[in-house]
Amino acid sequence: MLRCTTLVLSGITSLVLASRAVADEPAAATRVYQNQLVRIDNPKPLLADHPEFFEPIIEQAHFEAPPLVTDEGADLHVRAWRFSYNARGIIEMPNHLKASHTAVIMVHPWGIDDGQGWDTPEPAGVADFCTKEKNHLAARHTREIVRPFINSLRGEAAFVMYSLPGGKDPIRQKLYRSLAHTPSEAERKEGAAELSAKLKGFQYQGEPLPTQLSLSQDKPVIDYFRQFPGLDAGAKYNNDGFWSLPIPVTSDVDVAPEDIVIYDAEGYEPLKKFLQSNAIRHVLLTGYATDMCFCRTTAGYENLSKDFNVFLVGDASLATFPANTSPRFAVNAAISFAALNQLVTQVSWVKLDR
Repeated sequence: MLRCTTLVLSGITSLVLASRAVADEPAAATRVYQNQLVRIDNPKPLLADHPEFFEPIIEQAHFEAPPLVTDEGADLHVRAWRFSYNARGIIEMPNHLKASHTAVIMVHPWGIDDGQGWDTPEPAGVADFCTKEKNHLAARHTREIVRPFINSLRGEAAFVMYSLPGGKDPIRQKLYRSLAHTPSEAERKEGAAELSAKLKGFQYQGEPLPTQLSLSQDKPVIDYFRQFPGLDAGAKYNNDGFWSLPIPVTSDVDVAPEDIVIYDAEGYEPLKKFLQSNAIRHVLLTGYATDMCFCRTTAGYENLSKDFNVFLVGDASLATFPANTSPRFAVNAAISFAALNQLVTQVSWVKLDR
């Protein structure tokens, strides 16, 4: 649950809430969409392929709607759904995209506790999903679901992209392709060595939990939480400088030389312009955390859905899950809420013409 909370605490989130339309941009062609809903008999649960990570979505009323995206020469087929209170049910529709006009983006694949050297500080530090056990669970989700999905689309979709906190520091500039720079093989090797030295040279040790608190007689609960909050990701427990380290892309995905890293600190506008200049109209969005960074950071759907046809790949995401050993119900709730104004798909519903 630390992902976006930490960004606020460390001051490295950069959100662009609005973008200007170009005044002289020609009007786009329009079509009349027949919003005819046909009741689906005996609908199947949605997002039910990976019940360990995602509690299936079950709703009584499902409707079939006509195709929404219908690209000429489509070779990427993405069935999707949304929920409407006014329609009183889930609306499903097929979509037919051109892969060459599609970007696959993974939000915040933090390389924490994955062997690269960026580790959860002891004895009480927190990062990412806030415990080592939950970080490892998220890593397994990445390996088993997100990595194969991304690899199946690499070389077919126009871009595979990853978003990370912070700015384009000198180390990651050498290690990863960005919106404006493609490093050489020699730069990548140099960057990898520098990253390892930087991360492994940090002291991952913070203060222990407090053993005594000073509580007033009339407001002990307020005093208690003020001194011992549920989430403190600052220097006290994580050690000063922890959030200034160059966060790498997790080793649980395969980062190809042509893959691109998006830096939150650069803001949404450069990402928008890059995608538009490369004729991108569609985005398949994966990553973490469904209830925080997945929606609200630079490459989150709150930004992207203003300018692109966004499909949330629901089972390729995990929400934060405090006070639980499983993310199942947290992901279900976050995706269900997002589905009020976003289209949701799942890995098994994304099919390429081969």
